[in-house]
Amino acid sequence: MSFTAPAKSIQFLLNHSVDLDAILSAPAFEDVNRELIGDILQGAADFAENKWAPTNWDGDQNPATLKDDNVYSSPGFKEAYQDFVEAAWLSIASPAEIGGMGLPQLVKAGADEMFYAANMALGLCPMLTSSAAKAIHAHANDALQAKYLPKMVTGEWTGAMCLTEPQAGSDLGPVRTKAVDNGDGTYAITGQKIYITWGDHDVADNIIHLVLARLPDAPEGSKGISLFLCPKMFVDDAGNLGERNAFKPIGLEHKLGIHGSPTCVMEFNGATGWLVGEENRGLACMFTMMNEARLFVGVQGVAIGERAYQAALDYANERVQGRTLTGQEAIIGHPDVRRNLIDMKTKLLGARAICMATAAAGDLAIHAEDEDTRKAAHIREALLTPLAKSYGSDIGVEVSSVGVQIHGGMGFVEETGAAQHYRDSRIAPIYEGTNGIQAMDLVGRKLRRDGGEGMRALIADLESITELAQGSTLDLSVCTHALKNGIETVKTATDIMLNADDGDALSGATPYLNLVAHVISGAYIIRAVANGAIAGDELTENMASLARYHALSIMPQASAQLDFLRGGQKAVFDFPVQQLADL
Repeated sequence: MSFTAPAKSIQFLLNHSVDLDAILSAPAFEDVNRELIGDILQGAADFAENKWAPTNWDGDQNPATLKDDNVYSSPGFKEAYQDFVEAAWLSIASPAEIGGMGLPQLVKAGADEMFYAANMALGLCPMLTSSAAKAIHAHANDALQAKYLPKMVTGEWTGAMCLTEPQAGSDLGPVRTKAVDNGDGTYAITGQKIYITWGDHDVADNIIHLVLARLPDAPEGSKGISLFLCPKMFVDDAGNLGERNAFKPIGLEHKLGIHGSPTCVMEFNGATGWLVGEENRGLACMFTMMNEARLFVGVQGVAIGERAYQAALDYANERVQGRTLTGQEAIIGHPDVRRNLIDMKTKLLGARAICMATAAAGDLAIHAEDEDTRKAAHIREALLTPLAKSYGSDIGVEVSSVGVQIHGGMGFVEETGAAQHYRDSRIAPIYEGTNGIQAMDLVGRKLRRDGGEGMRALIADLESITELAQGSTLDLSVCTHALKNGIETVKTATDIMLNADDGDALSGATPYLNLVAHVISGAYIIRAVANGAIAGDELTENMASLARYHALSIMPQASAQLDFLRGGQKAVFDFPVQQLADL
């Protein structure tokens, strides 16, 4: 169950698939250069392989436990997390003004992929902490920021997101947790929250919960929800920890995967909380946290897919079964096994490229000097985020499933670890907004709300990639042919979705998202190849082989969705709902 971090693939895409120079030219990154980024990514690779990867199997086989109102983490997790904090990995992309290193989010995306692949269950803890710190920095008052951010940025204290309740999941409008003004600047929070990832644990001294609750006179629905900061342990003005707050874990979920991640049922019984942002604006504040988390869930999907791919590759090189056509003894010599492996690797590469493009757009949206550039990058980031989350997580499940298949019967038993990868991967399309919700967001908010302006800018970017590939010294004719067809498919599909009524648009939202992702994932690989050739990168030819495979096998799948999009909701709703159980 060894793991080798895919540092070369990550570095290649970072150097050639996004405009890294544009990011590094921002004043915020004046002390950052490519050599430093390369050193950091190599350091992350070494840490992931040597510190976190060895704890992955123990976390799966020995989940966290609940005893006397406290959660105790899986074997080795506390020590592995403390190593992470001491190495300052959590703070690499946090702004320097709040104690972070101030590196681009793009670098964090690359480093975090390696951490998630090493141990996805443990990686959820710093992911949520980073996202919670971002929300506090964006919306909390100066006093709360001063008290809680310094140790959250370092990871000494962790963060948790308390949204879901038994009756309020994807739709948070029915939230019933109550908040009552204590009259002293604090609020009493009472209610129950479920599915709280790393809601309690022993890997850090304090846990800062961001809790959605409703004030007594709040409007109904999502417009009446406020956000509150509730620390597990009270903190005095000198930063010292005091007594425990009035909330606790009352249960741990028994899950399909990510066993090492404690998923808690949390009970708040008049717990003390502080308002974050304005009253009844809590959901808007929480989206600051959720939007970042959605990108990194996509990164998680790529990460667990990478871990599954590596396990399958190792097994295919060792397992002897049948007579191969290539003369190799192991099953990697069978054409179908070899096809599965190259398919896994290429899909992961494309999903990784989308995640990196999303992170790069986020960096420019905040740090670019020119206002027009920031606005355009913000639109691009918003457009790509649902694609990164959905496509990254779906590819993770698909690749992990194929990983089990390559292992054959040995994949269906636990000893090889292939089953764990499959089980762990399955949560990513569900949490932080299901992939169906991501598709609805893409079509309803990101595409139709601005009349397709953002998507047309993305299409123009794809067309520029075609021109770049046509001028390459490499033979990329297969790629340019596929990309031209893919762009026309995206244009046609976009026109269909813009002109569709709501029923047709929402029925086709997921096929549309996948269609776009099939094309842009290949386009971003092609851009990396063309730029790599210009730079003289020695890995370019290897990458070009993957680009050609994508052009022949993956990108053409986009056009298969067009007939369905033209049919709209008719294909979905024609069959009588009362007969869905049987004819």
